[in-house]
Parts: sequence; structure tokens; C-alpha cells
Amino acid sequence: MTDMHELVRRQKKYMYYLLALFVLGWGFTPYPKVFLGVIIGTIVSFMSLRLVAWKTDKLLDRVEQGNEKIRFKANAVSTYPRLAAMGLVIIFAVRYQHLMETWSLGLGLMTGYLVMIIDFLYLQYIGREER
Repeated sequence: MTDMHELVRRQKKYMYYLLALFVLGWGFTPYPKVFLGVIIGTIVSFMSLRLVAWKTDKLLDRVEQGNEKIRFKANAVSTYPRLAAMGLVIIFAVRYQHLMETWSLGLGLMTGYLVMIIDFLYLQYIGREER
């Protein structure tokens, strides 16, 4: 099994590369409204990804210590704070529609999940050959 810290490090690197690519698109293409929405959505998605990694690390530490009072609830993996952050950024995007495209914000919010899926597929099919 892949080490959790290695997995998080690799996904952070992918997210930084995507953010850099989106910032270049915002600065050098004729679609700044689209890229601004993607950038803001990706930043919130990146924060969500980091929050899940942090909460998962804490949960794994409790399991390794043998804590008998491990209760698994929705807050254990930070569901509510992530949904609240996404809701706030959607309200922000609707309020400032003249600055960004709302659909591109939704696309940006999905980038963290796409990075996790692509990383999982990479580990399953391509990463297996390298071992």
C-alpha cells in the first residue's frame, strides 16, 4: 500500500502544476473570466483536498494508537466544512458574475477530485509496472 504522505505530496504537486497552468491561461488568453473561475474553484478544491488529508492523517493516528473511542461520523472526514466552503464560493461567484464564469468555478471545484481519481488510476495501472 502506498504511504499516505507520499500520496498527499504527489497530489499537492499535481494541484500546484494545474494552478500554475490556469494562472498562465488567465494572463495570456482572451478568456480571463473563465480562467478566474477555474482558479478560484481550484483553490477551494485544493484546500478541501488538504483538509481531507489532514483529517485522514489524524484518523489514522488514532487507529494506530488503538483508541477505543473512534467514532466515524461525517465530521471525521471533514464533510461539513468542505461543503460550507463550496457553498460560500458559489455564493461569491453568483454575486460577482461580472468577474467570472459560474460554470468554470464548478469545473474548478471538481479538479481536486479529478486529481485524486487520476492519481488512483495511475497507481493502479502505470505505477504497478514501475514496482
